[in-house]
Amino acid sequence: MRNPSLSVLAESPLLSSPDGFLLDVFSGLAAAQKAIPPRWFYDREGSKLFEEITRLRQYYPTRCERHILSTYMGEIAPLLGKKRVLVEFGAGSATKTSELLRHAVLSEYIAIDISGDFLRDAIATLQGQFPHIPMRAVEADFLRPMQLPEAVRQRGGVGFFPGSTLGNLSEAAAVNLLRTFGDALGPDAILLLGVDLLKDKSILLPAYDDWQGVTAKFNLNLLHRINRELLGDIPVYAFRHEVRWNESLSRIEMHLRAEHDVQFDVAGSTFAMRQGETIHTENSYKYTVRDIGLLLRAGGWNTTGLWTDADGYFAVLAAQRMPIGGVEGHRAD
Repeated sequence: MRNPSLSVLAESPLLSSPDGFLLDVFSGLAAAQKAIPPRWFYDREGSKLFEEITRLRQYYPTRCERHILSTYMGEIAPLLGKKRVLVEFGAGSATKTSELLRHAVLSEYIAIDISGDFLRDAIATLQGQFPHIPMRAVEADFLRPMQLPEAVRQRGGVGFFPGSTLGNLSEAAAVNLLRTFGDALGPDAILLLGVDLLKDKSILLPAYDDWQGVTAKFNLNLLHRINRELLGDIPVYAFRHEVRWNESLSRIEMHLRAEHDVQFDVAGSTFAMRQGETIHTENSYKYTVRDIGLLLRAGGWNTTGLWTDADGYFAVLAAQRMPIGGVEGHRAD
Protein backbone atom coordinates (compact mmCIF):
# COMPACT_ATOMS: atom_id res chain seq x y z
CA MET A 1 0.00 0.00 0.00
CA ARG A 2 1.27 3.45 -0.85
CA ASN A 3 0.51 5.38 2.32
CA PRO A 4 -0.48 9.00 1.65
CA SER A 5 1.62 11.53 3.53
CA LEU A 6 0.12 14.49 5.37
CA SER A 7 1.70 16.81 2.81
CA VAL A 8 -0.10 15.01 0.00
CA LEU A 9 -3.34 15.20 1.95
CA ALA A 10 -2.90 18.91 2.54
CA GLU A 11 -2.44 19.51 -1.17
CA SER A 12 -5.50 17.51 -2.22
CA PRO A 13 -8.33 19.67 -3.63
CA LEU A 14 -10.74 17.15 -2.13
CA LEU A 15 -9.84 18.51 1.30
CA SER A 16 -11.21 21.94 0.45
CA SER A 17 -14.43 20.78 2.12
CA PRO A 18 -14.36 21.17 5.93
CA ASP A 19 -15.95 17.79 6.58
CA GLY A 20 -12.73 15.76 6.50
CA PHE A 21 -14.17 12.78 4.62
CA LEU A 22 -10.96 12.18 2.68
CA LEU A 23 -8.79 12.49 5.77
CA ASP A 24 -10.91 9.98 7.69
CA VAL A 25 -10.87 7.55 4.77
CA PHE A 26 -7.12 7.82 4.25
CA SER A 27 -6.25 7.44 7.93
CA GLY A 28 -8.80 4.65 8.36
CA LEU A 29 -7.59 2.60 5.42
CA ALA A 30 -3.97 3.02 6.55
CA ALA A 31 -4.65 1.59 10.03
CA ALA A 32 -3.86 -1.99 11.08
CA GLN A 33 -7.59 -2.55 11.69
CA LYS A 34 -9.10 -0.53 8.88
CA ALA A 35 -12.00 1.61 10.06
CA ILE A 36 -14.11 4.51 8.77
CA PRO A 37 -16.34 6.53 11.15
CA PRO A 38 -20.07 5.77 10.76
CA ARG A 39 -20.99 9.43 10.23
CA TRP A 40 -19.90 8.98 6.60
CA PHE A 41 -22.77 6.57 5.97
CA TYR A 42 -25.13 9.50 5.62
CA ASP A 43 -24.98 11.00 2.17
CA ARG A 44 -28.36 11.32 0.46
CA GLU A 45 -28.41 7.66 -0.64
CA GLY A 46 -27.24 6.42 2.75
CA SER A 47 -29.87 8.51 4.53
CA LYS A 48 -32.58 7.05 2.30
CA LEU A 49 -31.37 3.52 2.98
CA PHE A 50 -31.32 4.14 6.72
CA GLU A 51 -34.92 5.34 6.60
CA GLU A 52 -35.77 2.08 4.85
CA ILE A 53 -33.99 0.17 7.63
CA THR A 54 -36.12 1.90 10.28
CA ARG A 55 -39.24 0.47 8.65
CA LEU A 56 -38.03 -3.14 8.77
CA ARG A 57 -39.78 -5.50 11.19
CA GLN A 58 -36.43 -6.72 12.55
CA TYR A 59 -35.23 -3.19 13.34
CA TYR A 60 -36.98 -2.55 16.65
CA PRO A 61 -35.24 0.68 17.91
CA THR A 62 -37.21 3.19 15.85
CA ARG A 63 -40.52 1.48 16.45
CA CYS A 64 -39.91 1.21 20.21
CA GLU A 65 -38.72 4.80 20.55
CA ARG A 66 -41.72 6.19 18.70
CA HIS A 67 -44.02 4.12 20.92
CA ILE A 68 -42.34 5.46 24.07
CA LEU A 69 -42.58 9.06 22.88
CA SER A 70 -46.23 8.80 21.89
CA THR A 71 -47.24 6.85 25.02
CA TYR A 72 -45.44 8.98 27.62
CA MET A 73 -45.41 12.43 26.04
CA GLY A 74 -47.83 13.61 28.73
CA GLU A 75 -45.06 12.98 31.27
CA ILE A 76 -42.16 14.03 29.05
CA ALA A 77 -43.42 17.38 27.76
CA PRO A 78 -43.67 19.10 31.20
CA LEU A 79 -40.02 18.24 31.88
CA LEU A 80 -38.94 20.19 28.80
CA GLY A 81 -40.03 23.58 30.12
CA LYS A 82 -41.82 26.27 28.12
CA LYS A 83 -40.77 28.48 25.20
CA ARG A 84 -37.35 26.86 25.02
CA VAL A 85 -35.41 26.15 21.81
CA LEU A 86 -35.45 22.51 20.71
CA VAL A 87 -32.10 21.45 19.20
CA GLU A 88 -32.02 18.02 17.56
CA PHE A 89 -28.59 16.47 17.05
CA GLY A 90 -28.41 14.13 14.05
CA ALA A 91 -31.96 14.95 12.99
CA GLY A 92 -32.02 12.95 9.73
CA SER A 93 -35.62 12.76 8.58
CA ALA A 94 -36.82 14.19 11.94
CA THR A 95 -39.73 11.74 11.97
CA LYS A 96 -39.80 11.46 15.79
CA THR A 97 -39.67 15.21 16.33
CA SER A 98 -43.31 15.80 15.50
CA GLU A 99 -44.37 14.38 18.88
CA LEU A 100 -42.31 17.04 20.65
CA LEU A 101 -43.42 19.84 18.35
CA ARG A 102 -47.03 18.84 18.82
CA HIS A 103 -47.06 18.59 22.62
CA ALA A 104 -44.21 20.70 24.04
CA VAL A 105 -44.39 24.52 24.21
CA LEU A 106 -41.37 25.52 22.09
CA SER A 107 -40.15 28.84 20.71
CA GLU A 108 -37.96 27.44 17.91
CA TYR A 109 -36.62 24.21 16.40
CA ILE A 110 -33.02 23.81 15.19
CA ALA A 111 -32.16 20.58 13.37
CA ILE A 112 -28.50 19.58 12.95
CA ASP A 113 -27.33 16.83 10.61
CA ILE A 114 -24.33 16.02 8.44
CA SER A 115 -26.51 15.19 5.41
CA GLY A 116 -27.60 18.69 4.40
CA ASP A 117 -29.81 18.02 1.38
CA PHE A 118 -31.72 15.24 3.11
CA LEU A 119 -32.14 17.38 6.23
CA ARG A 120 -33.45 20.43 4.35
CA ASP A 121 -36.07 18.30 2.58
CA ALA A 122 -37.19 16.84 5.91
CA ILE A 123 -37.43 20.22 7.64
CA ALA A 124 -39.41 21.71 4.75
CA THR A 125 -41.97 18.94 5.25
CA LEU A 126 -42.02 19.42 9.01
CA GLN A 127 -42.40 23.19 8.66
CA GLY A 128 -45.54 22.61 6.63
CA GLN A 129 -47.01 20.64 9.53
CA PHE A 130 -46.05 23.21 12.18
CA PRO A 131 -45.99 26.63 10.46
CA HIS A 132 -46.19 28.50 13.78
CA ILE A 133 -42.80 27.21 15.00
CA PRO A 134 -39.68 28.83 13.47
CA MET A 135 -37.28 26.17 12.17
CA ARG A 136 -33.66 26.09 11.01
CA ALA A 137 -31.78 23.30 9.23
CA VAL A 138 -28.06 23.34 10.06
CA GLU A 139 -25.67 21.17 8.05
CA ALA A 140 -22.91 20.28 10.52
CA ASP A 141 -21.16 17.43 12.32
CA PHE A 142 -22.54 17.49 15.86
CA LEU A 143 -19.59 15.39 17.06
CA ARG A 144 -17.46 18.51 16.87
CA PRO A 145 -17.66 21.49 19.24
CA MET A 146 -20.41 23.82 18.07
CA GLN A 147 -21.71 27.30 18.75
CA LEU A 148 -25.47 27.49 18.65
CA PRO A 149 -27.46 30.72 18.11
CA GLU A 150 -27.56 33.00 21.17
CA ALA A 151 -31.32 32.43 21.40
CA VAL A 152 -30.61 28.91 22.67
CA ARG A 153 -28.89 30.23 25.80
CA GLN A 154 -31.28 33.15 26.22
CA ARG A 155 -34.43 31.02 26.11
CA GLY A 156 -32.93 27.75 27.33
CA GLY A 157 -31.92 24.80 25.20
CA VAL A 158 -33.59 21.40 24.98
CA GLY A 159 -31.30 18.88 23.32
CA PHE A 160 -32.97 15.98 21.52
CA PHE A 161 -30.69 13.04 20.68
CA PRO A 162 -32.87 10.11 19.61
CA GLY A 163 -32.13 6.82 17.90
CA SER A 164 -29.44 5.58 20.31
CA THR A 165 -26.78 7.34 18.23
CA LEU A 166 -24.82 7.77 21.46
CA GLY A 167 -24.23 4.02 21.24
CA ASN A 168 -22.00 4.51 18.19
CA LEU A 169 -19.35 6.02 20.46
CA SER A 170 -16.92 4.57 22.97
CA GLU A 171 -17.59 5.38 26.61
CA ALA A 172 -14.96 8.13 26.69
CA ALA A 173 -16.22 9.68 23.44
CA ALA A 174 -19.84 9.46 24.64
CA VAL A 175 -18.99 11.29 27.86
CA ASN A 176 -17.17 14.02 25.95
CA LEU A 177 -20.09 14.41 23.55
CA LEU A 178 -22.56 14.75 26.43
CA ARG A 179 -20.36 17.51 27.86
CA THR A 180 -20.16 19.15 24.43
CA PHE A 181 -23.97 19.16 24.28
CA GLY A 182 -24.12 20.80 27.71
CA ASP A 183 -21.59 23.47 26.74
CA ALA A 184 -23.53 24.28 23.55
CA LEU A 185 -27.02 24.25 25.08
CA GLY A 186 -26.27 26.40 28.11
CA PRO A 187 -26.19 26.18 31.91
CA ASP A 188 -29.85 25.24 32.47
CA ALA A 189 -30.09 22.88 29.50
CA ILE A 190 -32.36 19.85 29.29
CA LEU A 191 -31.57 16.70 27.30
CA LEU A 192 -33.94 14.07 25.90
CA LEU A 193 -31.96 10.99 24.93
CA GLY A 194 -32.80 7.66 23.27
CA VAL A 195 -30.73 4.58 24.14
CA ASP A 196 -30.81 0.94 23.08
CA LEU A 197 -30.86 -1.44 26.04
CA LEU A 198 -28.92 -4.68 26.44
CA LYS A 199 -30.79 -7.76 25.24
CA ASP A 200 -30.20 -11.22 23.78
CA LYS A 201 -28.10 -11.38 20.63
CA SER A 202 -30.88 -13.37 18.93
CA ILE A 203 -32.80 -10.07 18.83
CA LEU A 204 -29.82 -7.80 18.21
CA LEU A 205 -28.17 -9.55 15.27
CA PRO A 206 -31.21 -9.63 12.92
CA ALA A 207 -31.73 -5.90 13.54
CA TYR A 208 -28.36 -5.24 11.88
CA ASP A 209 -28.35 -8.08 9.34
CA ASP A 210 -31.85 -8.25 7.87
CA TRP A 211 -32.67 -11.01 5.40
CA GLN A 212 -33.90 -8.40 2.89
CA GLY A 213 -30.33 -7.07 2.61
CA VAL A 214 -31.18 -3.41 3.25
CA THR A 215 -28.55 -3.00 5.98
CA ALA A 216 -25.99 -4.65 3.70
CA LYS A 217 -26.78 -2.05 1.01
CA PHE A 218 -26.48 0.69 3.62
CA ASN A 219 -23.06 -0.55 4.74
CA LEU A 220 -21.78 -1.10 1.19
CA ASN A 221 -23.00 2.35 0.14
CA LEU A 222 -20.06 3.74 2.11
CA LEU A 223 -17.75 2.22 -0.52
CA HIS A 224 -19.94 3.58 -3.33
CA ARG A 225 -19.72 7.01 -1.70
CA ILE A 226 -15.92 6.84 -1.60
CA ASN A 227 -15.94 5.98 -5.30
CA ARG A 228 -18.36 8.80 -6.11
CA GLU A 229 -16.83 11.58 -4.05
CA LEU A 230 -13.15 10.66 -3.59
CA LEU A 231 -12.19 9.41 -7.05
CA GLY A 232 -12.15 5.82 -5.83
CA ASP A 233 -12.24 2.60 -7.82
CA ILE A 234 -13.05 0.19 -4.99
CA PRO A 235 -14.57 -3.04 -6.38
CA VAL A 236 -17.65 -3.01 -4.16
CA TYR A 237 -18.65 -6.49 -5.35
CA ALA A 238 -15.53 -7.85 -3.60
CA PHE A 239 -16.86 -6.89 -0.14
CA ARG A 240 -19.52 -8.45 2.08
CA HIS A 241 -21.55 -6.94 4.91
CA GLU A 242 -20.67 -8.63 8.21
CA VAL A 243 -22.24 -8.20 11.67
CA ARG A 244 -20.70 -9.37 14.96
CA TRP A 245 -21.83 -9.37 18.57
CA ASN A 246 -18.90 -8.43 20.82
CA GLU A 247 -19.92 -9.86 24.18
CA SER A 248 -17.01 -8.45 26.18
CA LEU A 249 -17.67 -4.89 25.01
CA SER A 250 -21.48 -5.22 24.86
CA ARG A 251 -21.70 -3.93 21.31
CA ILE A 252 -22.81 -4.82 17.81
CA GLU A 253 -20.06 -4.31 15.22
CA MET A 254 -20.53 -3.80 11.49
CA HIS A 255 -17.70 -4.61 9.11
CA LEU A 256 -17.06 -4.80 5.38
CA ARG A 257 -15.13 -8.03 4.73
CA ALA A 258 -12.93 -8.53 1.66
CA GLU A 259 -13.98 -11.76 -0.05
CA HIS A 260 -10.58 -12.04 -1.76
CA ASP A 261 -7.31 -10.12 -2.01
CA VAL A 262 -8.06 -6.70 -3.45
CA GLN A 263 -6.22 -3.52 -4.44
CA PHE A 264 -7.81 -0.16 -5.21
CA ASP A 265 -7.13 3.57 -5.47
CA VAL A 266 -8.70 6.47 -3.57
CA ALA A 267 -7.81 10.02 -4.61
CA GLY A 268 -4.60 8.84 -6.27
CA SER A 269 -3.34 6.64 -3.42
CA THR A 270 -3.31 2.85 -3.56
CA PHE A 271 -4.54 0.53 -0.81
CA ALA A 272 -4.55 -3.26 -0.55
CA MET A 273 -6.52 -5.71 1.58
CA ARG A 274 -6.09 -9.43 2.14
CA GLN A 275 -8.94 -11.92 1.89
CA GLY A 276 -10.85 -11.88 5.17
CA GLU A 277 -9.55 -8.45 6.22
CA THR A 278 -12.27 -6.00 7.21
CA ILE A 279 -13.10 -2.32 7.32
CA HIS A 280 -14.78 -1.66 10.67
CA THR A 281 -17.64 0.74 9.92
CA GLU A 282 -19.80 0.96 13.05
CA ASN A 283 -20.16 0.07 16.71
CA SER A 284 -23.50 0.09 18.49
CA TYR A 285 -23.11 -0.23 22.26
CA LYS A 286 -26.02 -1.62 24.29
CA TYR A 287 -26.59 -0.32 27.80
CA THR A 288 -28.22 -1.34 31.04
CA VAL A 289 -30.33 1.32 32.74
CA ARG A 290 -27.64 1.69 35.40
CA ASP A 291 -24.90 2.09 32.78
CA ILE A 292 -26.66 4.90 30.94
CA GLY A 293 -27.41 6.71 34.19
CA LEU A 294 -23.73 6.63 35.11
CA LEU A 295 -22.74 7.75 31.61
CA LEU A 296 -25.08 10.74 31.80
CA ARG A 297 -23.72 11.71 35.21
CA ALA A 298 -20.13 11.49 33.97
CA GLY A 299 -21.15 13.75 31.08
CA GLY A 300 -22.59 16.40 33.39
CA TRP A 301 -26.30 15.47 33.45
CA ASN A 302 -28.71 14.35 36.18
CA THR A 303 -31.43 11.95 35.06
CA THR A 304 -34.91 13.36 35.73
CA GLY A 305 -37.06 10.79 33.92
CA LEU A 306 -36.83 7.36 32.28
CA TRP A 307 -39.32 5.49 30.14
CA THR A 308 -39.08 2.10 28.37
CA ASP A 309 -41.25 0.01 26.09
CA ALA A 310 -43.08 -3.00 27.57
CA ASP A 311 -40.35 -5.44 26.46
CA GLY A 312 -37.52 -3.34 27.88
CA TYR A 313 -35.81 -3.12 24.50
CA PHE A 314 -35.33 0.65 24.41
CA ALA A 315 -35.30 3.62 26.77
CA VAL A 316 -35.88 7.37 26.55
CA LEU A 317 -34.31 9.47 29.29
CA ALA A 318 -34.73 13.09 30.31
CA ALA A 319 -31.84 14.85 32.05
CA GLN A 320 -31.00 18.26 33.51
CA ARG A 321 -27.54 19.74 33.15
CA MET A 322 -25.57 19.76 36.39
CA PRO A 323 -24.46 23.10 37.82
CA ILE A 324 -20.94 24.08 36.81
CA GLY A 325 -18.55 22.39 39.20
CA GLY A 326 -21.02 19.62 39.97
CA VAL A 327 -19.44 17.05 37.65
CA GLU A 328 -17.26 14.46 39.30
CA GLY A 329 -13.97 13.54 37.71
CA HIS A 330 -12.35 14.97 34.60
CA ARG A 331 -12.99 15.10 30.89
CA ALA A 332 -12.35 11.69 29.31
CA ASP A 333 -9.49 11.40 26.87
